[in-house]
Amino acid sequence: MSDNRPTGPEGAGETGPAVVGNEAYGHKPFKRSRSHFADRIAADGRGEWPVEAGRYRLVVSRACPWASRALISRRLLGLEGVLSLAVADPLQDDRSWRFTLDEGGRDPVLGIAYLSEAYEAREPGYSGGVSVPAIVDVPSGRLVTNDFQQITLDLATEWTTLHRPGAPDLYPEGLREEIDEVMEGIYRDVNNGVYRAGFASGQSEYEDAYRDVFRRLDLVSERLADRRYLVGDFITEADIRLFTTLVRFDAVYHGHFKCNRSKLAEDPVLWAYARDLYQTPGFGDTVDFDHIKRHYYRVHTGINPTGIVPAGPDLSGWLTPHHREQLGGSPFGYGTAPGPVPAGEEVPAAGRP
Repeated sequence: MSDNRPTGPEGAGETGPAVVGNEAYGHKPFKRSRSHFADRIAADGRGEWPVEAGRYRLVVSRACPWASRALISRRLLGLEGVLSLAVADPLQDDRSWRFTLDEGGRDPVLGIAYLSEAYEAREPGYSGGVSVPAIVDVPSGRLVTNDFQQITLDLATEWTTLHRPGAPDLYPEGLREEIDEVMEGIYRDVNNGVYRAGFASGQSEYEDAYRDVFRRLDLVSERLADRRYLVGDFITEADIRLFTTLVRFDAVYHGHFKCNRSKLAEDPVLWAYARDLYQTPGFGDTVDFDHIKRHYYRVHTGINPTGIVPAGPDLSGWLTPHHREQLGGSPFGYGTAPGPVPAGEEVPAAGRP
C-alpha cells in the first residue's frame, strides 16, 4: 500500500488537523490525497476482513459530504442492524474527530475518545490525517478502511447478503460503466471542485476551480432536465455522490467556499432534483444542517478566522413540492423505501428544516 498521508487540509474524506492546525486551510495549495488505509471488507472472506454482521462500526461526521455518502447508503440498504454507527462531534480539536457527543466523551462501543485511537491501533506511530468515513473492527479496535471512494461501493456489492428485503441496487452491473463515467466528472469538478475553490491559496487557482464547478453543474443540470435521476430510472451511487455536495451548496459552499456565481436554489432543475432526493427516505433524514454549518464555519479558521456561523439560509424550501415525479422513474427501482430511522440515530430538530 502506498503512503499518501495528508499534511494539512487535504486528505481522503473529511480530514482532521492531525499534522497542522485548522488555520492552514486556505494558506497552501489544495490537494486531496488517496486513502492511506484501503483494505476491503469482502463477501467471500478473502483477506483479513470478511463481511460479518455486528463486527464493524461505521464512524461518520454528519458534517462531511464523503461520510454522508456512507450514511445514505447504509440507510437505503437497510444495514443499520448489522453495521453500527458512531457520530463524531462536528467540531474538532488538535487531535481531530472526537466523540464528545457521547456520554463521558467516549464512543460507547469502541470505548475511545478520538477516532485517531483506532488509526493508532491499526498502525502504531501513525501521524497522518484522520478522516471520515471510517470503518473500525469492533473486537480489535483497529481501523479497517478510510477509503471513502470504495466504502459505499462495497456496501452496495459486497454486503448484499445482509441487505434488507427490498433494498435497491445502487450500483447495478449493467449500468456501472455509465455510472463511473458520470461520477468521475462530478467528483473532479463538483465534489472536489468546491474544496479546490474554498481552500485555494491564490486567485488563479480559485478561479480555475470556480469555473470547473459551475461548468460541471451546468452540464449536470442539462442532463437532469428531462430525466429524474443521473443514470437509469432509479437512484444509484451517482445520485448519492452528487446529492451530498448539492445539499451543502447554499448553506456552505456558496459563501464559505466562494462558489457564488449562483445558488443551488437559482437553478430550477438542480434545485428540484435536490429537493426530490432530500424528501426521499434515506436522504434528508440523514442530513444535519446544524452540524454542517458549525463544522465548516468554525473549524476552517484559516478561511473564516472569526468563527461566526451564518444564521441563514432559510431551510424551509427543502420541504416544498418538486414535481420531479412527472419525469417518471421510481426512486428504489423494483425495491422499497427504507424503514423508519432507528432510535437514537434521528437528526436533532436543530439540524432539520
